[in-house]
Amino acid sequence: MKNVFLLGLDDFNLPEVDSLRRVDNVKIHRLLDVEEVSRPRNGRLDFEAMRQQAEARLDSFDGSIDGIASHWDFPSSSLVGVLRNARGLPGPSNEAICRCEHKYWSRLEQKKAVPDLVPPFAAVDPFSDDPFETIDIDYPFWIKPIKAHSSHLGFKIRNAGELSGHLPEIREKIDLFGYPFEQYLRHVDMPGEIAHIDGHWCIAEGIISAGRQCTLEGYVHDGRTTVYGIVDSSRSGEHQSSFSRYQYPSDLPTDVRQQMIEAADKVLKGFHYDGAPFNMEFYWDPETGRIRLLEVNARISKSHCPLFRLVDGVSHHQVAVDLALGRKPDFPHRQGSFALAGKFMVRVFKDGTVTRMPGKEEIRQVQDLFPEARIHPLTTEGTPLRHLHYQDSYSFELADIFLGAQSQGELLEKYERCLEILPFEIEPLEGAEA
Repeated sequence: MKNVFLLGLDDFNLPEVDSLRRVDNVKIHRLLDVEEVSRPRNGRLDFEAMRQQAEARLDSFDGSIDGIASHWDFPSSSLVGVLRNARGLPGPSNEAICRCEHKYWSRLEQKKAVPDLVPPFAAVDPFSDDPFETIDIDYPFWIKPIKAHSSHLGFKIRNAGELSGHLPEIREKIDLFGYPFEQYLRHVDMPGEIAHIDGHWCIAEGIISAGRQCTLEGYVHDGRTTVYGIVDSSRSGEHQSSFSRYQYPSDLPTDVRQQMIEAADKVLKGFHYDGAPFNMEFYWDPETGRIRLLEVNARISKSHCPLFRLVDGVSHHQVAVDLALGRKPDFPHRQGSFALAGKFMVRVFKDGTVTRMPGKEEIRQVQDLFPEARIHPLTTEGTPLRHLHYQDSYSFELADIFLGAQSQGELLEKYERCLEILPFEIEPLEGAEA
């Protein structure tokens, strides 16, 4: 029996893990629960405390430890590499993972591999007396921490006044990810010229969000890059910065998808990344034909797990588990029950207090209509929206709804029917924005 430990495995994703195949001789164990890898203690995520806790649980396990995997963003996406490398288990080096995780280092390496796909960028010290001095980018641009996720502290900057206006909030809140990321960097051999650019720095980037966005889900095994699925992303909101839907499979033109796959291969070879899954986000502008690279992540996306199961028959946890064991993934193609699937993010764009959320009866009603539906509420009644974890700078996410369909029209109709059944009520905070 092989034992694979999955960081941050939660109850919602257990059915996805249960869909895996070729695992009769594999047992999957939780290693730290979702609260332990994603929620701050006393207002602070502690990477070293997490690492020590995980090591203690592994040390106390009575059996072989054959692989460690993750489906969650930082810190677990970095922690998994530190744990694997300390035990000599299959997977990329800490440096290869950090070339994905550290947004500035990542951009430097991307620029070497695919210079035409990378926007202008600059490292910014938000605590400097003159944070503007390193920014040689035309307005408008985006600023965000060197390490965060879910668009945390990401702001569109249209003039110097807006940057000055957002700096106090960045300085106040950047420690949430900055502190644990600096702890992680102690495990990484950083290039001397950027070693000082730590988790309390930001990156400014030229805007590349024209056209359509998608995510390549793939892996590298024995030096060969494989992309097994491409997921389209739809955005909403004033700055089109908030995800509203993921849809699989992508309907982008074949030649565009192939160009992205070739670019991904060049980037990952430049990163010396091997033996693990990745996802890579791109934009394609149909008016100009231009492709731009947004970011690289050293993990599968848990948001896409139900989509692959509905369309291909298996969650892509299959990929993470196979690679954790050092073997080439055995991933099916179009063996699911639906031609396409979507994840819908129910959002609001003004602050307030949650007064009503779907209960068990409403969720059961949806699942009676659409048996494949999965509803994942992300908050509870009585919660002030501003207290939700990991929201982007312009919206609040209330719930996720996963659905399958045989056509685009059917998928959207199902979602509209869900919204008619599921209650989401917010008492607005007068004059408040996200």
